[in-house]
Amino acid sequence: MIEIRNVYTVGQLNSYIKNMFTQDYLLQRLYVKGEVSNCKYHSSGHIYFTLKDSRGTISCVMFAGSRAGLSFRMSEGQQVIVGGAVDVYERDGKYQLYAKEIRLDGSGQLYERFERLKQELEESGMFAPEYKQPIPRFIQTLGVVTADTGAAVRDIIQIAGRRNPYVQIILYPAIVQGEAAVPSIVRGIRALEALGVDVMIVGRGGGSIEDLWAFNEEVVARAIYRCSIPVISAVGHERGFRGRLAGAHAIGGSGAGGDGYPGNHERDTELQGRAAAPDAEEAPGRPGTGQAVGAETEAEEPREPDPGEEDGCAVGGGEAAGKDAQAP
Repeated sequence: MIEIRNVYTVGQLNSYIKNMFTQDYLLQRLYVKGEVSNCKYHSSGHIYFTLKDSRGTISCVMFAGSRAGLSFRMSEGQQVIVGGAVDVYERDGKYQLYAKEIRLDGSGQLYERFERLKQELEESGMFAPEYKQPIPRFIQTLGVVTADTGAAVRDIIQIAGRRNPYVQIILYPAIVQGEAAVPSIVRGIRALEALGVDVMIVGRGGGSIEDLWAFNEEVVARAIYRCSIPVISAVGHERGFRGRLAGAHAIGGSGAGGDGYPGNHERDTELQGRAAAPDAEEAPGRPGTGQAVGAETEAEEPREPDPGEEDGCAVGGGEAAGKDAQAP
């Protein structure tokens, strides 16, 4: 018979392993990224979830006392970075990640910034519906801040022209993506406001949250809020907060050209009604000067503008307004 020495209980073994984990400095302070799975919010305030990637999974828990390290509600499929310590739960003999901090990874970080800014703007009253400027019944000039190439400008021109050929379209060829986009968009809003257009469309075609991010920056939001002209926000599929700003109306990209003002039928009906009245006022609509010209391309990528182009507005049938303006 073989003599067995050093026999340990299960509790002793688990305690020994736990001690090994505790003494490992790396395991006591580390960050792990992965996809959230099996997320459960317990009535006690604790959050239990699994973090996984293509090679494995690890059980995680964030105790109620650590919830200050979480600024969003977790859900299935989110890509996150979890900071905390790996330790052993002695009773079950299982190791797990004890989370002290959880943040969204990649595009999730932008979404987190978006939610914080939206809350801040809402608390400051910038989304108050009573301050939203109504779109005029009839307009003479429509200002558009967008790239002078791509589907967005083409759709706006085509739909606006089809619904109301009397409107004059003034295009500010803005940069809509990249580091130069934010100041370019703001300059476009201010330039068209200075020209005194009746309604303004600010937007671009669809894309990822990274592609559309310039339109979610605070300076752009405040420029729309302060604009004295009604603004139609037409960015991608319009999931942002721009349309909730006082003075702004949210419409999906291609719909902005048609839903921003009445079409010919509505205009003619109104004119007939006014003509029947002896003191009828002249309707503000008048024959337009053509459409703004945009390149026939789907691209929304930023490009290097020609000298002076970014500070100018392309008008109707190719005229130019503003400093060193170039018709696109």
